Amino acid sequence: MHDEGRYIQQSYYAGNMLNRVKEGQNPNWSPWTWNPIQVGDSFGNRAEILAATKTENTLYVKCIPMLWDMNNKPAEAIMEQWSTLEGNVIKVHNKLTCHRTDTIYGETGARSQELPAVYPISALKNLYSYFGEAPFTGDTLDNPEVEHLEDGFWGRYNENKVTEHWMAFVDDNKWGMGVYTPISSNFLAGMAGAPGFESTDSQTSYIAPLKSVQLKKNDVFEYDYWLVIGSLDDIRLEIYKLNNRL
Repeated sequence: MHDEGRYIQQSYYAGNMLNRVKEGQNPNWSPWTWNPIQVGDSFGNRAEILAATKTENTLYVKCIPMLWDMNNKPAEAIMEQWSTLEGNVIKVHNKLTCHRTDTIYGETGARSQELPAVYPISALKNLYSYFGEAPFTGDTLDNPEVEHLEDGFWGRYNENKVTEHWMAFVDDNKWGMGVYTPISSNFLAGMAGAPGFESTDSQTSYIAPLKSVQLKKNDVFEYDYWLVIGSLDDIRLEIYKLNNRL
């Protein structure tokens, strides 16, 4: 991968935005909140794996996340993840346990959380979702223009616009990956760099289901999401099946 943030992973935000450059904070990410990242920080330091187990179709990983903006600074938190393969669908259960002792960030109100942060390859360049008022009826999909990070920010899909709770990036054959988080109806999505590139390149697509959640210094937060691989029609069909089960 291009950097330790370029995965499908847990990422959370809490506390005040701080300038900590004198303490080793990445100036490209300053000021910044308390932001534990499951895989590693912006300097390339990886999270410490505490446990990893595999059963027939489930992987479990427990780690100490890293603070994204700081250089080799473990977060005062534990992240756990259960990933279960069900055909072309992966069900993921994420759990964050905070045990912060810091006094610098404080405890602010709710912040918009990435549930999770997803980075498809930029070869999957076409964005699809459903923004209408008749969700889960097979109504016509939306295909918004992909907004680029270089133009200011990812595309924002707010005001509960994403009424089927999923977005997908697909190629020109409409094959790719969808992300379904039932508790999210707001999303970020977009692209950094040019389309047409693979996993080791700096260019990337991006999807993040969002929900406003307050994370206190000693808190536990859990949620489920699903990844679906296949044609755009198959992605939507599987998500409809999941919606009917939940």
